[in-house]
Amino acid sequence: MGPPNRVLTALRGLILTIGCAVVIVPFLAVVSTSLATQEEVTENGGFVLLVRDPTLASYQAILSGGVVTRALVISILVTIAGTLLSLACTIGLAYALSRPGSLGSRPILLAVLFTMLFSPGMIPMYLVVKQLGLLDNLLALILPVLINAFNVIVMREFFLDIPGELMESARIDGANDLTILARIVLPLSKAVISVIGLFYAVGYWNAFFNALLYISSPEKWPLQLVLRTYVVNETPMGVDQVSAGSESLPPQLSIQMAILVISIIPILLVYPFLQKHFTKGLMIGAVKG
Repeated sequence: MGPPNRVLTALRGLILTIGCAVVIVPFLAVVSTSLATQEEVTENGGFVLLVRDPTLASYQAILSGGVVTRALVISILVTIAGTLLSLACTIGLAYALSRPGSLGSRPILLAVLFTMLFSPGMIPMYLVVKQLGLLDNLLALILPVLINAFNVIVMREFFLDIPGELMESARIDGANDLTILARIVLPLSKAVISVIGLFYAVGYWNAFFNALLYISSPEKWPLQLVLRTYVVNETPMGVDQVSAGSESLPPQLSIQMAILVISIIPILLVYPFLQKHFTKGLMIGAVKG
């Protein structure tokens, strides 16, 4: 390789700086605005890039009771329960499809692949949820999206790459399928389970359309539907909606940005713990020897 070209190096640095600014500046504006007072919001005509006198009044207001606090609890419960149930069902289905000789494995695999090509559509799905009696029920946020066909295929490919000799030796020692899955397959599958679990968690946390279709009671809204209603649609929030005990409100824009920050934080906190598995998990099935 020849010596680096200074012009190209400077150009790359400039492009990277612009790219970082495009990502960081809007995020900084959102966080700063959520910490701003009414005077600073008025002075800047809206978004505040650098806050001079930060205050947590907006966060204290929305987390001290009211629609945002309730929605946050609902989103956390739906995300945790949905992720655990989806992982359990995906692992069970993928393991069954990966074992040679499983009863009906080929037709079931073809059915799973079929769902990747053809979706049921919004109206048939709504009618099914209605017939099951799940309208205005939090289970409607979990059961219709319980299993993702792509995640099943990825996990099945990983299970197929596990040496069959390990399972055969365990079976000779008297282990059944559940024991093999729990003691051999799952400990070797931390990477794919972490990635698929993150995919499911992000999906449940960010989902609002199912809540918009199936949930009619505002007290059962998840956080993303609150975010859409009060931030995207810019619907003003009253004192009784924001906080159960305060008599005055911080700036509406600061409250909206605080809701936006709270909706982002959980995923930002979870991702660093799964980052070491993320690259390996994404490459599963991509290269075949």
